[in-house]
Amino acid sequence: MTVPPHILVVDDDRQVVRYLKKALEENGYTVTATTSGKRALAFIQERMPDLLILDLNMPEPDGFDILKAERSKFPYLRILVISGYLHGALLEAARIFGATATLEKPIKAEALVGKVREVLGR
Repeated sequence: MTVPPHILVVDDDRQVVRYLKKALEENGYTVTATTSGKRALAFIQERMPDLLILDLNMPEPDGFDILKAERSKFPYLRILVISGYLHGALLEAARIFGATATLEKPIKAEALVGKVREVLGR
């Protein structure tokens, strides 16, 4: 039996976190979720996730700070950036800073699961 991939979801909106967590868990993933960028950084140090799903528009540290820091420390960490703010421009900047993939909010569960499968290569 294989261990399901572990995903860390980081978004300052509690409703978004609950929605993403539920959609992923219903598809067999193990999910840790937080609304705090600081807690996300601590979680990554404790247990490296197979995938980090990261909102960009958050209070300190913001998603870009987390993206840049984690990309430099862990170049092989898969990072799926999500954002509903300034859609195209912000998501393109995230790709430049090292996001593995991006998704625009609002996110449908099917699109999320499809993108996660794509990023994880499953």
